Amino acid sequence: MKGAKVAAGRYPQVIAHRGASRREPENTIAAFLTARTLGSDAVELDVRRLADGELVVMHDAHLDDGRALVALGRDDVPFTVPTLSAALDACAGMWVNIEIKNEGSEPDYDPHDLVAEQLAKHLRDRGEPERWLISSFRRETIVAMRDFAPEVRTAWLMTHCDPRGVNALAKSLADEGHSALHPWHKVVTREMLDAFHQRGLSVNCWTCDDEDDMSRLVEWGIDGICTNVPDVARTVRESLLGK
Repeated sequence: MKGAKVAAGRYPQVIAHRGASRREPENTIAAFLTARTLGSDAVELDVRRLADGELVVMHDAHLDDGRALVALGRDDVPFTVPTLSAALDACAGMWVNIEIKNEGSEPDYDPHDLVAEQLAKHLRDRGEPERWLISSFRRETIVAMRDFAPEVRTAWLMTHCDPRGVNALAKSLADEGHSALHPWHKVVTREMLDAFHQRGLSVNCWTCDDEDDMSRLVEWGIDGICTNVPDVARTVRESLLGK
């Protein structure tokens, strides 16, 4: 398989959180390669920028010694922190959920969404737009991504959701042209899934490692499960759905 579209008939999609991060250090080439060997449909990873603008894959804004990533050059960063290009190469055969880290309290806060613009160009140069799904907790960032790369799917990350506002949220995300909601798995409800599916949007939850929780979400019709243990999620899916 050269690339990887969203795999038809294999739902929910098993999305390896920062790669197979229970087996290998998160957001590393080893974690992404292992995710593929475990049969993951997709990988979720985090993107940030260095001082020279190069995009690298790392969850935290600081190294372990406290230095801010955005103030460093490539030679200052451990070799285990991959460039985005190398990470995407390692994810061949899977689709990729790229989370743009863009929090106002962090040193690399990007109010003008220059990272999104740079990411859009990078993905356009790579081709295969169906392989990418861009997410962020900052709603403005995924809106900007729609402007920069309307051919690429986008999703909004969220931790809390007022059940009374689910229908309005589904409508607003659909009206903005997004493809999915990415909620914390503990806030997912049947009503949420119904509301988003009625608008043609997917719901991919994060980060679910418990088999009982996975089973409940599969039975409800979740579209994707982001997990540190993709092998466990595959087993649950196969036991319930036979695929």
